[in-house]
Amino acid sequence: MELNSDYWESRYQKNEIGWDAGEITTPLKEYINQLVNKDIKILIPGAGNGHEFDYLIHKGFKNVFVVDLAPTPLQNIAKRNPDFKSNLIQDNFFNLNEKFDLIIEQTFFCALDPNLRPNYAIKVNELLNSNGKIAGLLFDFPLTESGPPFGGSIDEYINLFSEKFKLNTLEKAYNSIKPRANKELFFIFETK
Repeated sequence: MELNSDYWESRYQKNEIGWDAGEITTPLKEYINQLVNKDIKILIPGAGNGHEFDYLIHKGFKNVFVVDLAPTPLQNIAKRNPDFKSNLIQDNFFNLNEKFDLIIEQTFFCALDPNLRPNYAIKVNELLNSNGKIAGLLFDFPLTESGPPFGGSIDEYINLFSEKFKLNTLEKAYNSIKPRANKELFFIFETK
């Protein structure tokens, strides 16, 4: 199975989107609530239906971008946020060539083929400005062949990110939504 745009579009068309909580999840909401500078440039990769995007726009952030392979979730975001259509990018995350201050991670990393994880760590580092941050949630359950989502562990994430990032925070999320309780790690990594 290839996790390409056809695969993801099919999942949206069939409404097989079990990862979609229907709203922003508590850990990301609380993280966003403490951000002060509304001018920072933010990327949400694999944004899906973009609940984080909606929340950021509602909170006064205007320089927010999403990238997704599938057209349907981007169309859903555009319907709710018609003034921000130009902030919605239908492309492969690995094709991006811009700079951001913050990348919000929510279910994208765990949806990638695990073989792409080293490339992901390199790419987010390339996309971030100096002192840029990536923050969000990573799954904390054993990595298996079945997925997405694919699991992972603290040790794997430390090995993957510590070369290019200061690992400011990497801890069990205390405020996960009920279906993900004790299965998520909240993290904030900053470029070195």
